[in-house]
Amino acid sequence: MSVVVRFAPSPTGFLHIGGARTALFNWLFARHHSGTFRLRIEDTDRARSTPGAMSAIIEGLDWLGLSWDGEIVYQSARNARHAEIAQQLLAAGRAYNCYCTPAELEAMREKARAERRSVRYDGTWRDRDPTEAPPGVPPVIRLKAGQEGSTTIRDRVQGEVMVANSELDDLIILRADGSPTYNLSVVVDDHDMEVTHVIRGDDHLNNAFRQTQIYQALDWSVPEFAHVPLIHGPDGTKMSKRQGAVGIDAYRELGYLPEALRNYLLRLGWSHGDEEIVSTEQAIAWFDLDAVGRAPARFDFAKLDNLNGHYIRIAENGRLAAMVAERLETMSGHPLAEVHRARLLRAMPELKQRPKTLAELASNAIFLVAPRPIRPDEKAAKLLTSETRRLLAGLLQRLDCIAWQGDALEGCIREFAAENGAKLASVAQPLRAALTGSLASPGIFEVMEVLGREEALGRIADAADLAPQPDARVC
Repeated sequence: MSVVVRFAPSPTGFLHIGGARTALFNWLFARHHSGTFRLRIEDTDRARSTPGAMSAIIEGLDWLGLSWDGEIVYQSARNARHAEIAQQLLAAGRAYNCYCTPAELEAMREKARAERRSVRYDGTWRDRDPTEAPPGVPPVIRLKAGQEGSTTIRDRVQGEVMVANSELDDLIILRADGSPTYNLSVVVDDHDMEVTHVIRGDDHLNNAFRQTQIYQALDWSVPEFAHVPLIHGPDGTKMSKRQGAVGIDAYRELGYLPEALRNYLLRLGWSHGDEEIVSTEQAIAWFDLDAVGRAPARFDFAKLDNLNGHYIRIAENGRLAAMVAERLETMSGHPLAEVHRARLLRAMPELKQRPKTLAELASNAIFLVAPRPIRPDEKAAKLLTSETRRLLAGLLQRLDCIAWQGDALEGCIREFAAENGAKLASVAQPLRAALTGSLASPGIFEVMEVLGREEALGRIADAADLAPQPDARVC
């Protein structure tokens, strides 16, 4: 049997972090078994489904690298097929027309509540003669569900789960206006798409019993189910905005790499020994449903940050430089000059060692593209005293004629500090403040080399309140 799975989001908002993990699990399961991963947009709620939400879902999956097979299926385009199946069940005597009015249904519910029974449809029209139908009342079509025994699901994650059929009423499969209901649409689409495994959140477990009854009424094979526990926030409650970002677009904006987020989501509810860092290739080789846990996973932003920092450190420098450049352009509102892009690329091996996110990396790189004169932050400004400005003025003369390479720069500055009876840090820190506007940066000698002679000397001159005179150099 060839494995076919699907991710079927409703386009009523952003791609939720939980939905992204469901998509990832489906994608990995398909790739592990050399199967097919399909994307179906369940847009039957026309009032809430929006083109923007559809685009956000598609862009989110694309950014995560979860490519689907075949064309996207839009559920709303298949309404005629869903209605056809409802009529087929009606003709076979496995469904029936129900003419109950809203007032009658409400009275039914009130009676059940008064008698402290579960609120369910009581089967008023299940066996009535259709000739008794009131004139001018459009009926709904209800599934004639089993009333005896039970419905059992052998779930790949939850195990064997059973519900008594007496707890399940005759659900509506086609509304009075001819539109299909969710459970019918899902069953028909999964059957027609030849889905073999339905992997989704365990909030759909109750739907699985009703969907199983529809499959059985149609004499169709029931797919294997795997209902994955939901993701909870750090406090153990359902993930929400107050606990942090819940949409994939927000994680992208915050500066997480897609491979880091994939790795982190993989480990939320799935494990392979003690492995924490799992490449995509390893994940495809190792992933299966047997290792998915039954308990909800808790989102830990500190772990995600640490994992993202790891992936930033091993990322290709050119790729990082391009992403940082894009962020800096957004921040400044204008494109970067080629000289600035070259600086970013040259500085990236050192810049990427400490940041946990691309946002932090971009913030740390601003000094490379900042216009002169550099505006120091509060701590850096306090260090640029009259005494340290005098030191910088003296250092400027010494730096004017040396080779602009790390070793030569370090030797010159160390020698200058010794001659002035100062420790290296007493010169290096004011120099850092002058060059970067901050007291935290990559190694100062690497910074000088990346900035280049003209830019570095100009920044030092600005901090020392001296006018740079590049044409007056005598070496």
